[in-house]
Amino acid sequence: MGPQEQSNWWRDATVYQIYPRSFADTNGDGIGDLRGVADRAAYLAALGVDAVWLSPFYPSKLADGGYDVDDYRNVDPRIGTLVDFDAMVAAIHEVGLRVVVDVVPNHTGSSHPWFQEALAAGPGSKARARYHFRTGRGPGGAEPPSDWDSIFGGSAWEPVGAGQFYLHFYAKEQPDLNWDNPEVRQDFLQTLRFWADRGVDGFRIDVAHGLAKDLSADPLPSQAEIDEIGPGPTHPLWDRDEVHSIYAEWREVFDSYDPPRAAVGEVWVDDPARRARYATPAGLGQAFNFDLLRAPFEAADYRAIVARNLAQAALTGSTSTWVLSNHDVIRHRTRFGLPQLRDPSAAQELGQAWLRSNGIEPPEDRRTGLARARAATLFVLALPGSAYLYQGEELGLPEVADLPDSARQDPAFFRSGGREVGRDGARVPLPWKRTGTSFGFGDDGAHLPQPPWYGQFSVEAEAGRPGSTLEIYRQALALRRRLRDTEELTWIDAPADVLHFRRSDAWRCVTNFAAGAKPRPAGRLMMASGPLGPKHEIPAHTTLWLSD
Repeated sequence: MGPQEQSNWWRDATVYQIYPRSFADTNGDGIGDLRGVADRAAYLAALGVDAVWLSPFYPSKLADGGYDVDDYRNVDPRIGTLVDFDAMVAAIHEVGLRVVVDVVPNHTGSSHPWFQEALAAGPGSKARARYHFRTGRGPGGAEPPSDWDSIFGGSAWEPVGAGQFYLHFYAKEQPDLNWDNPEVRQDFLQTLRFWADRGVDGFRIDVAHGLAKDLSADPLPSQAEIDEIGPGPTHPLWDRDEVHSIYAEWREVFDSYDPPRAAVGEVWVDDPARRARYATPAGLGQAFNFDLLRAPFEAADYRAIVARNLAQAALTGSTSTWVLSNHDVIRHRTRFGLPQLRDPSAAQELGQAWLRSNGIEPPEDRRTGLARARAATLFVLALPGSAYLYQGEELGLPEVADLPDSARQDPAFFRSGGREVGRDGARVPLPWKRTGTSFGFGDDGAHLPQPPWYGQFSVEAEAGRPGSTLEIYRQALALRRRLRDTEELTWIDAPADVLHFRRSDAWRCVTNFAAGAKPRPAGRLMMASGPLGPKHEIPAHTTLWLSD
């Protein structure tokens, strides 16, 4: 691979997201660890991905699954050590894959030394200037500075005494950092260098659209007022223009390495034009596109999303990213088995309502969900750009809906009083074997309970079995690696509910989104997402890859 390919590997990479605590446990404590990742390097290489992305593995009180970071330049002792980290990077590199790590810059954990120093230092101190502390309203400052809501429910302000509050847009254990503070900016540059020097190939930036904030107004605007504004340059909290000066500094760090380090931002911004600003060569280089993750399985929606995001990527010189599942949402096999709603908010509410039922009489159609999930995956893997896969989706894992309340760990569950059951159902540790106390995850149970039916979705049960979801992923990823040679896509006329496009003279993708069979185009079949019927038909909810 030449220097140019080394630098641009991320443009069309397939990246496998690992949630370390739920991937593989080597010491029998019920929590996945870095040695477990290293031990599965051969599995990841055989799957056919190009890189692995690790969700946070840093020291944390686990108020939010590790996204409450107490030390950005170390490893949580329950997950391993820096020596284990170095060994894991070496193992992943040895099989020809790259390593991407999560960076969480919007907030620290509440046990971070900076925040503990801020609590001890008092109002007006230099230590508190690293965060967003503000005097409350009303007599004695007893009321929060504004009525802003936390994303996890409840107030976004937490009292600390003497009429003072601090801002936290997630759990109260995740105080938001003040990115106007030069000390904050310099410290994160050191963090990026620390991990890049240890061989990390790229970074995934959590809440990338939230760092720049303007809390100068007095009084602060209400929640209703900022909701009406919407994210953008005039919003006090989300997607402000100033955030891009932060990433310009980061880009200087990334480009100081040979090859340059890659980055992708978690950017929950609906406007593709504003989202694309994070993906410029002078910024992060790439931004997550979550449009398909929230879209119903409908041909018109998929075509519009693809066309819109490819156009924006072309304007910035980046490539798009394609995501169907991650650690924050209901697994896409299950999502596609629920009634398909066009409104993402309504669809999420339906999913939460089903999860709150603890899996009793769900409206989920597992067979349809799996067919749609496989078809959508092959559609995504045929697109130009990067594809991000979430651990377990290659096994066709459904969401674990019937977790007991006593086992739940997600702060969204606790802060909403149980109205939202949260994300634990997608974070249940993986099944590697058909049987055993934790289906091969570890020697002594798992930190989230696994259901009795888990073994049928294990790697052991699916490996080598023709037509299994695992073998379909392996076949598709091997073909994708061999066939991807351009960043072009050309649409081909197709019947209603069918999308057909060409990637090159050697490769076409056709997806039937309908509930019934459709005519099959001419061409040699390379692979299909599911069983085939008559020779001249595409079965319902099926994707084919064809060559001329």
